[in-house]
Amino acid sequence: MVQRTVLKVDISCQKCKTKVLKAVSTLEGVDTIEADQGKGTLTVTGNADPYEIIQRTRKTGKHAEVVSIGPPPAPPKQGGQKKEEEKKPEEKKTEHKAPTYDPCTCPQCQPLLLMPMPTPVPLYRCDEPNPSCSIM
Repeated sequence: MVQRTVLKVDISCQKCKTKVLKAVSTLEGVDTIEADQGKGTLTVTGNADPYEIIQRTRKTGKHAEVVSIGPPPAPPKQGGQKKEEEKKPEEKKTEHKAPTYDPCTCPQCQPLLLMPMPTPVPLYRCDEPNPSCSIM
């Protein structure tokens, strides 16, 4: 049975989006995958088990919340809509683009900057705090 699974996932950069899409696309039974960065949703349509989709998404390190699981929307009827579109005058639609994110702004994707290890100071026999307890 074909299902549509919608998950709320934090997709803040292109690297995160690619990582999630690769993980979910390997599942058997997935027909289409749509990731919307602006809304932060991942929509998967197909015969794949919703539990497996959620599990794969969480394995990428992203928290996934289920928005809905159900049948996919019915395809639009072509005959009735064409007549309505011909009657209506063209309206200018303003498209609101989602804010673009710099790939380096995602704190989960940034590599951790490790502090350099301090150089070890050699301890000599006379520098030890308790010289009678030395290990040979």
